[in-house]
Amino acid sequence: MRRTAPLILGAGPAGCAAAIVLAQAGAHPLLVERDTVPGDALCGGFLSWRTAARLERLGIDIAALGAQEVTHLAIFAGGRQAELPLPDRGHGLSRRALDTALRRRALELGADLVTDRIRRTEGTTLVGQQQDRASDSLFLASGKHDVLGMGRPREGHDPALGLRLRVTPGETLRIRLAGRIELHLFDGGYAGIVLQEGGTANICMALRKSLLVEAGGDPRALLVLLAAAHPALGERLAAAAPESPIDTIGAVPYGWIARDTTPGLFRLGDQAAVIPSLAGEGIAIALASGSRAAQAWLDGGAGAAPAFQRAFAHSARRPLAMAGLLRAVAERPTGSGLVAALALRAPALLRLVARLTRLD
Repeated sequence: MRRTAPLILGAGPAGCAAAIVLAQAGAHPLLVERDTVPGDALCGGFLSWRTAARLERLGIDIAALGAQEVTHLAIFAGGRQAELPLPDRGHGLSRRALDTALRRRALELGADLVTDRIRRTEGTTLVGQQQDRASDSLFLASGKHDVLGMGRPREGHDPALGLRLRVTPGETLRIRLAGRIELHLFDGGYAGIVLQEGGTANICMALRKSLLVEAGGDPRALLVLLAAAHPALGERLAAAAPESPIDTIGAVPYGWIARDTTPGLFRLGDQAAVIPSLAGEGIAIALASGSRAAQAWLDGGAGAAPAFQRAFAHSARRPLAMAGLLRAVAERPTGSGLVAALALRAPALLRLVARLTRLD
């Protein structure tokens, strides 16, 4: 077993943000990642205005990556459609492009990267299939996937599931999607749709397990049912090729916050706070937690982890509470109609809610 300091488990936005800040300060972090080449993660295709600013500070030029500008939010619910301007400009960019750029930036600055599948953690030691790695500091950035020994509590009744697919829209639909992110609300869940680099569109859904059960446990059958019940969403789903892969993840603990930790263990990204995806703030939380944790380590070493975790939990409390309230309203039939009505009649109120779901 060889000792490295510090260890970062996960080379997504949270882990790479930590690696970039550490490497810029002269530290030599080791990123441990299970995938050799970044893929498209389930969620995170929309970048808010604050997220774009954080990426710029980390040295990432999203325009050069082909990010699509987003200026408006379109809401579809209960047969209604409403559109309103975002508080500021956002962007659509695939996780594949974003993660590749972040990983490249971290390595350019002096971080190291190894590929290994981690079987479990023992304190701040990673027990891998290839090798065990120990350090007095571990940055846990494994995203929505828990590592044995670091599990988070899950909803016991009708938990939330994540589902994602990429489509290539035709010209008419591409024009319709240009410059906006769409939010389709339905009983038991919602779907977010945004154009990304190369003209493809990302469809990310969060829904209750009971909907999948009603479809016989088959994600494709579920999409057919949703398309039939919601024509606007069905039009978007029709752009998917029959063989298009559908990514899924079960029991997403939306609303969970790591309120404390032990010395040496820094929880980042979804391992620090899981905001409902309709807020569009998941990547901002990942980047902010990674950057702040790295700075805490630079200032105080392994012993700074508990203070960092408590401070980050405090800053994440309001946006998670607001996003959780919005999710609870949006995934109910009467509530989704209310959201659409507010967008039509009180857009300023909805824009205020959007601002309150941003991380300070």
